[in-house]
Amino acid sequence: MKWEQIPLGRVQTNCYCLSIDSKCIIIDPGAEGEKLAQILQEKGLRPIAILLTHGHFDHIGAVDFLREKYSIPVYIHKKERDWLSNSSLNASTFFFPDEPMQIKPADFEISGAGKLTIDEFSFTIFETPGHSPGSVSYYVEAVQFIVSGDALFYGGIGRTDLPGGNQQQLLSTIKETLFALPEETIVLPGHGPKTTIAREKQSNPFLRA
Repeated sequence: MKWEQIPLGRVQTNCYCLSIDSKCIIIDPGAEGEKLAQILQEKGLRPIAILLTHGHFDHIGAVDFLREKYSIPVYIHKKERDWLSNSSLNASTFFFPDEPMQIKPADFEISGAGKLTIDEFSFTIFETPGHSPGSVSYYVEAVQFIVSGDALFYGGIGRTDLPGGNQQQLLSTIKETLFALPEETIVLPGHGPKTTIAREKQSNPFLRA
């Protein structure tokens, strides 16, 4: 499985395209659906699903465009089933009050940690709450990377001052769940550059013992 990081939108949220041959899965298409579709076309990729790490506006903005264009399903954790259509919960009203965001309901709800297989793609799902109550991370053990959403960043952690945020829960999530992964695991965050579990254990200022 190959991966590509594609920053999109006004806050440059990282969308990830995970591909096997000509098929791909899109994680967190935050904005600029037409631009993303053009990139996929140029690469000869056909999306088969959209996975969401959580329901904040900057991670969901292109969901409806892409699912309608490609007739593909959308997955989100059940705790955030209402966030797609609720502009207060997805925080679009907070950041852009003149542009409240309302997305159609997801096709599938993630009910907890476990395995997820879509066609040839196989993931381990970890519940990683704290930034938001239904945040999840998608781990691919075979190639040792994890898409962490807004839980863990290069040298940082997700903000916890939005609805449902809890800093202590986030710190516990990272230390108990993400830091249990092999240190060479590549972390693909929702914003900024990639990192590794080893680097964040050693130098993340928010997570030093």
